[in-house]
Amino acid sequence: MVFWLTEPAIIILNPPSPIPKNSPWIIRVSEVFENFSEEIISGLSGIFSKKLGSEYYLIQIENPAALQLADASKFVRWNLPVDHAWPCNPEKMPAFIEKAAQTLLKKFGSRNPQAIFIGQLDPSANNRYYKSLASNLRGRTLQLFPQKVAEFKDVEAQDCNSPTLFCLVGKEGLFCGMQSPKNSNGFYPGGTKYISQNSPDTISRAGAKIAEALHFILMHRSPLRKGSHWLELGASPGGMTSELLARGYKVTAIDRAPLDKRLDRHAGLTFGLLDVAAFKPNASMRYDAILSDMNGDPRESIRQVGRLSKNLKKPSWVIFTLKTTGISTFDEINELFESAVATAAGEGLKLFAKTHLTYNRNELTLFFEPCDTGLPK
Repeated sequence: MVFWLTEPAIIILNPPSPIPKNSPWIIRVSEVFENFSEEIISGLSGIFSKKLGSEYYLIQIENPAALQLADASKFVRWNLPVDHAWPCNPEKMPAFIEKAAQTLLKKFGSRNPQAIFIGQLDPSANNRYYKSLASNLRGRTLQLFPQKVAEFKDVEAQDCNSPTLFCLVGKEGLFCGMQSPKNSNGFYPGGTKYISQNSPDTISRAGAKIAEALHFILMHRSPLRKGSHWLELGASPGGMTSELLARGYKVTAIDRAPLDKRLDRHAGLTFGLLDVAAFKPNASMRYDAILSDMNGDPRESIRQVGRLSKNLKKPSWVIFTLKTTGISTFDEINELFESAVATAAGEGLKLFAKTHLTYNRNELTLFFEPCDTGLPK
């Protein structure tokens, strides 16, 4: 049940159980897929209510399981049940932080969230008011909750299967709900961590893409140990290579274009200046993970990944960027996705996660593993 407030108030509500039909939900759809928003919402069997910020949609949804199972779910970067909403203009609301914090305690205190994280409805906005407001509201709210909740300063320390209180605040008001990070598809309110690439040492934005992917995968698998060996396909100019090396991994990078000279003579790097299709490792060359960000026909890219997956150890991962550049319709992207998953399955790889990352453009990031790893799906 959701109460829409026109005046500031403190409301005590009992948590809804079970989730009623046509529950209010927030989904995040990246701007690059905005033209498909109607089809995405329809594919979730949802009903559009309102646009919030630049990428959030308030919808009514009858079956929340569709957010994990429906074909359209791959376009939903993040989602949250709206257990409480306060549509207002926080900038014009006297004592907004105190009233909101007290309401959050009375609404969610008895539900024992493992952590509380509050973010902006429009994280790309130049106005820093709401970034500060989110931080200050979280600080005040944590003062009211038990100390164990306040101890969660590292978002990756969350149990990805336990409920967290996520809140989003913006000029449209305050929207809050409790859900596990895994079901929400991100540790942070709104998704995965934004990683800045403003350093003069940055080789390319792809470094932030793999850093975000490694952050995301922690909801599904344990991290690879330092010294693990990655096979990177389509590595040039080396943005992802640089990030992997900085994390203490070994990398065999393959591309027909050279890497940035800043990577020359790096002890953990082996580079092959050749086309991926021409790379034929022998049976003794084993890898803990494959990373593919290859340009060109994604059908050919996934075929090469499947071929080389025979050199993976077990357990292991594949992180694959599904490029959709040049595809203009919703159905075409779905067909491409299904084709890639089917090709991977034919090579003994199963899909265990999918998302659209902050630094993804017209592309999706897919996560595979060998079918017989013995790990849970």
